[in-house]
Amino acid sequence: MVKFYESSFSYDYPFPAVSLAYFLRYPNPYAKHVLSTDVIDRHFDSVSQRLYTTRLHLKRSKLPPTVLKLLPKGILGSNSDSGQSYILEKSIVDVKEGWMTTETRNLEWTGILSVVEKQSYIRPTREIASDGGGTSNEPQNGTTDVKTSTTFVSRFGQGGHRTARRKAGVVSNNNDSVVEAPDDVQPKRGFLSSWSTSSLQRTIEAIGMRRTREALLKSKDGMNVVLGRMRSGGLVEVLEGMRKDREAMYGPEGPWKRT
Repeated sequence: MVKFYESSFSYDYPFPAVSLAYFLRYPNPYAKHVLSTDVIDRHFDSVSQRLYTTRLHLKRSKLPPTVLKLLPKGILGSNSDSGQSYILEKSIVDVKEGWMTTETRNLEWTGILSVVEKQSYIRPTREIASDGGGTSNEPQNGTTDVKTSTTFVSRFGQGGHRTARRKAGVVSNNNDSVVEAPDDVQPKRGFLSSWSTSSLQRTIEAIGMRRTREALLKSKDGMNVVLGRMRSGGLVEVLEGMRKDREAMYGPEGPWKRT
């Protein structure tokens, strides 16, 4: 089962400010669940003039209680009590052309629900008439358009079906194409079992979509806080705000107590 969610909005700030704020958005008052951010890889392509970054976010997160109630007891082991999850983020920034693309995905509980969020940040343009009678695109530097597309995929309950397919003789060759077993040895699934699995997957995906809508609103509010600090006091105020937010979350000593 697959669900999609799309949204679009604009920031009343120029693209250079928004792209910088994106990398400085944690911590903020609307993202107190983000524990840490680490840069795994970052490089600048001198040919394309683009910045490529891969980061790993550690967040305080648990599966929603409504999802846990749907799952068999013990299926998550000790992971359900850890209270933390990792998010992988990849981004590409082209300051010259005025766009940035990002992709984030969860690394925990992917068998229950995989969430992939893709965003595009674009400096808008408007079409103007040129002296030669044609038209040209002129950048509008005061705003930044954002489009978000999120994909939800639940594969819960499919593991047993794949095992049954293997036992029935369904194999894969080296090119990953599937070779089906004859019809008389295909695994049988009852109507009720099939319906229950798909219904459960749809429910999990719907819960994930609802939480994503709420998270997007908080994410936008958090970005506006960072952008407001940037407008009023530049990078110095942004960094000072980050320090105060971190202190409010963890205390003067930070997330780790001295020993």
